[in-house]
Amino acid sequence: MTRPRVEPEDGLPSRVTVYEVGPRDGLQAEPDIVPTDVKAELCRRLYATGVRDLELTSFVPPAWIPQLADAADVTAAVHVPEGARGVALVPNLRGLERARDAGIREVAVVVSATESFARANLNVSREGAVERAADVVEAASGTPVRGYVSMAFGDPWEGEVDIAAVAETAVRLHRAGCRTIALGDTIGVATPGLTARVITETIAAGVPVDALALHLHDTYGQSLANVHAALRLGVSEFDAAVGGLGRCPYAKGATGNLATEALVWMLDGMGIETGIDVGGMAATATWLSRIRGIRAPSTVATAMAAAASEEES
Repeated sequence: MTRPRVEPEDGLPSRVTVYEVGPRDGLQAEPDIVPTDVKAELCRRLYATGVRDLELTSFVPPAWIPQLADAADVTAAVHVPEGARGVALVPNLRGLERARDAGIREVAVVVSATESFARANLNVSREGAVERAADVVEAASGTPVRGYVSMAFGDPWEGEVDIAAVAETAVRLHRAGCRTIALGDTIGVATPGLTARVITETIAAGVPVDALALHLHDTYGQSLANVHAALRLGVSEFDAAVGGLGRCPYAKGATGNLATEALVWMLDGMGIETGIDVGGMAATATWLSRIRGIRAPSTVATAMAAAASEEES
């Protein structure tokens, strides 16, 4: 079986934006450094599956994340199709300058809902991170900016996170001019009830639901359940990474992102449009795993590859 049976559920969005983060968040903490030509081919294959919202890379100092030291070269090698997005994460004003020089026309910034993670990840206080992000938004001057709120559901040092702090941080990014605010389950500890509460309180604090997205890691296998909880509240943008790639380099134990093919499989089965071919996405995950010489981490990619093999035999 290579396609799910469609059984729609009332009251959910009819279409969802899948924001693909595989080439950036998916590869930034992997132990191997993927060659530039493979990264560029990955981006081309992702666009070919129907992805229209793709985070290509990150313009951070190479000493911070050597896996993405070739950001400018990857950007130069990838043609962004008409009507699609090619986004790059930038840590500060220097990163914004480098991204623009490379031809990037949309960027993302990251802040933290907790003090500990801000200092460990961003080398600045929580307040300083928000101010720095606001400076990037102002300097972007018309360039669309997406904002991430990391550690929105749990923190490896502080444990439970103050939901009011998450909502306040999200509101400040939105007021600064970020078009989308992605609430990040950076270490993958969220459950559906917590997901619903964080979203509800963030909306109540002043961020419109159509400006919210979820960035989910699947450490405890809860990502799809959390997506469903968010769909019921009207959220219609979700981050995912092909093959379930990625982990947070600053959060020990955090495993990969929600696998794009798993997300699309579920949404297809609910009759929710994404524009993405789940078979093509699973094949891309399998291709990348073979190139890297590793086992595909995604259960959906593994299952679809097995089904395709049976059909061919």
